[in-house]
Amino acid sequence: MTDLTKLTLAQARDGLRAKDFTAPELTEAYLAAIDAADALNAFVHKTPEIARRQAGFAQTRLDMGMSPDLCGIPMGIKDLFCTTGVPSQAASRILDGFRPPYDSTVTELLHKQGAVMLGKLNMDEFAMGSSNETSTYGNAVNPWRRQDDATPLTPGGSSGGSAAAVAANLCAAATGTDTGGSIRQPAAFTGIVGIKPTYGRVSRWGIIAFASSLDQAGPMTKDVRDAAILLRAMSGHDSKDSTSADLPVPDFEAMLTGDIRGKVIGIPREYRMDGMPEEIEALWHRGAEMLRAAGAEIRDISLPHTKYALPAYYVIAPAEASSNLARYDGVRFGRRARLAQGDGITEMYEKTRAEGFGPEVQRRIMVGTYVLSAGFYDAYYNRARRVRALIKRDFDQVFADGIDAILTPATPSAAFGLGEMANADPVQMYLNDVFTVTVNLAGLPGISVPAGLDARGLPLGLQLIGRPWEEGDLLNVAHSLERAAGFVAKPDRWW
Repeated sequence: MTDLTKLTLAQARDGLRAKDFTAPELTEAYLAAIDAADALNAFVHKTPEIARRQAGFAQTRLDMGMSPDLCGIPMGIKDLFCTTGVPSQAASRILDGFRPPYDSTVTELLHKQGAVMLGKLNMDEFAMGSSNETSTYGNAVNPWRRQDDATPLTPGGSSGGSAAAVAANLCAAATGTDTGGSIRQPAAFTGIVGIKPTYGRVSRWGIIAFASSLDQAGPMTKDVRDAAILLRAMSGHDSKDSTSADLPVPDFEAMLTGDIRGKVIGIPREYRMDGMPEEIEALWHRGAEMLRAAGAEIRDISLPHTKYALPAYYVIAPAEASSNLARYDGVRFGRRARLAQGDGITEMYEKTRAEGFGPEVQRRIMVGTYVLSAGFYDAYYNRARRVRALIKRDFDQVFADGIDAILTPATPSAAFGLGEMANADPVQMYLNDVFTVTVNLAGLPGISVPAGLDARGLPLGLQLIGRPWEEGDLLNVAHSLERAAGFVAKPDRWW
């Protein structure tokens, strides 16, 4: 039998339906792979008992001819998603011991489809980070290595565990969340596909919040077809989420024709930034030529407010984080600090938060509290909101002018070494989001597709940005780019 863990989600689905193997056999193959990959630190809460039970139930459904797309498919769940009775800590000490008595809407939908949960995946604490180095579980490690160099590399963040697990064939697919690029950047760093859908397409209920107006869950998969299959399963209106859109969910997989003749692809001139590595520039140009060869028209466009996106994002996101994270106080659930005699409620709050939140989370809470404080609210937060409206207007204008999708780099570099930015100005780390944050600010769908390798053998990704609610068209353009790029490289096994 071939190595079942190397199958795509679609191949595994079809193999289960054809009875080439069973759901328990597929699950056992992944459980063995996970146990052999502790060096990657991707899975932080393994759930083999749950996986075996769900695989058995899925096989019963398959035997009865009831086989939704995800029936029997082993998946990893980012630690940000609440899962009944399973630790859901958002990679933070402050949620140590929290086992929710409920499932997030997304995980509930996956269970109903028959998906098998292999465990919870590593991430940056409260999804705040671009390298998976802020996790209470320790660093997740990229399965890729530079040529002739054993330096451990970041898998990106915040969905670093999800990206590493999919790239290393530890699960058929994984869930991720994206607040400023946390699906697309790690997907690019690990040579997989990651899509952030339109804000409101996927329910946020039961997903531990970072910045509520920016957070959106999405799939991280081995290829575009798998992303289409998983996105359909994750999507849908949810009355428990006031921002959830009551719109029909198309069959995204059926829309993957690969025919993009007549489509107009925009190339934003503002994304050509000073200091961009030549490899990134060359890949971007090559991607545009691939789409042109497939029949698309390539057109230069302008998104004039792009240069204000990062500063606006790093005002809005911390402001919303400071509000969302105020609920973690040691009173109702999670960690509570040991108190000295005479300590009151204020001391309990202060000590619990000082112990429970890591340095990056503390930094963003302080920034957020500052920009929301009296005297600074208008100067920072309201001004950032106005900039956000201008950024959205830029996209609305280019789409109104006939652009179907926008092509950009996904990241400003390939994966960097763990610890290489430890002593750098935090702003240097934040610059990893330079190509992705605009998509969150405007609420648009965006996808990262692996498109090449750099000079040291590391994967590089290209990003496509689509019209709101038109993920099907976006996935089809991505499918065409994926076929043209022909990216089949895999990391050499060292773990």
